[in-house]
Amino acid sequence: MVSRLKKVSLGIHAGRAGRSLRKIAKALDMERMVSEGSPEEDLSGGVIPRGDDIAALQQRQKLLESQGIDITWMKKEMYPSELVKGNIENYTGTAMIPIGLAGPVRINGEHARGSFIIPIATTEGTLVASYNRGMKVITESGGCVTRVWNQGMQRAPVFHFANLVEAAGFSEWIRSNREELGKFTATTSGRVTLKDVEIHNIGRNVYLRFTFNTGDAAGQNMANKAAFVVCKYIEKTYPGKIQGYWLEGNIATDKKYSKLNVLSTRGKRVSAEVEISRETLKKVLRTSPESLLSIYTDGTLGSFYAGSNTNGAHAANALAALFIACGQDVANIAESSTSLVDLRASPDKVYVSVTLPSLIVGTMGGGTGLPTQRECLDILGCKGTGGALKFAEICAATVLAGELSLAGAITAEEWAEAHEKMGRNRE
Repeated sequence: MVSRLKKVSLGIHAGRAGRSLRKIAKALDMERMVSEGSPEEDLSGGVIPRGDDIAALQQRQKLLESQGIDITWMKKEMYPSELVKGNIENYTGTAMIPIGLAGPVRINGEHARGSFIIPIATTEGTLVASYNRGMKVITESGGCVTRVWNQGMQRAPVFHFANLVEAAGFSEWIRSNREELGKFTATTSGRVTLKDVEIHNIGRNVYLRFTFNTGDAAGQNMANKAAFVVCKYIEKTYPGKIQGYWLEGNIATDKKYSKLNVLSTRGKRVSAEVEISRETLKKVLRTSPESLLSIYTDGTLGSFYAGSNTNGAHAANALAALFIACGQDVANIAESSTSLVDLRASPDKVYVSVTLPSLIVGTMGGGTGLPTQRECLDILGCKGTGGALKFAEICAATVLAGELSLAGAITAEEWAEAHEKMGRNRE
């Protein structure tokens, strides 16, 4: 029996496109919702004042203060309201995260070349010191080599059909019209191009996994818009019967780990490698090639047993700190922190590499235009146009430094002591 799909939002019947588009535009008009929508109730029965102007902002602050909440520090460093419009709604205050500097680290990359000071935004004691130590090892070894292998941002709509025969016909039509879809995508934005269309058939559902080039932007919103326009083009031109579709069928796996993105790349696929002599390991990390090989082997086995998405130790630490400092979407840590570590030891040295297969970063758009975030990108020389691939290589080098430092601390039995000494706030 053919299921009846309720057509709301992005699931659309042919012939109802105009009316549905008006509904979508209304539903997605976030600015209208913020300025005119009904107020939200908080837990105390009060209401959150709406609006982007100063008066509304001050009313929200007074709402909290009227409940006896001290927000002195939240109000201390405030952005002008117009500066954060497009980044946040109901703006009330600012969360301040300490920023420390690690490095310099020597990077011999295709896009990142030279010595870099790395801004680390974190509240975890010992983190900056740890990365600083790993970067010293890399620099004293002549630097790490970095490369970006691939890049692209996905959106994956799912189309519904009455049976397998109709789904097969649609799939073949997509293959035959791949070039036209690419031409049509180019009309949506000068910065978006369609790289690939994967077709995934699951019963009578057809998932199209579009991969777009989005330039120096991380690109989720750009991919969203481009995929929406392409879906409308498909709906209008496909000669067969489409029962309906959703703009995302959850195989782009936005903000979620997936093996598909490890294999196919989401965002940037980037690697960093370094060779370290026995002498440098002993002097800086107080460890040996044999100890690092042992902990790497044990850790890889443990990760396999646990069903982890990485055999690395803590890529999320480096990336979260860089994401916060440099205005990235921190929720992308869920997929960006997947790391593949390779370690080979010989009597006189050790080789270590890290590959990040789904690193989602950008140097334009989103939070990258906010003042402190822009300053941190400027520290790295990655601000604005032309900085995204360089930033990706710097991220990989920073992750590599963290893997080295933590492995050294554990094998030298210094890990617990370091946190006890530097990472505790006592009353």
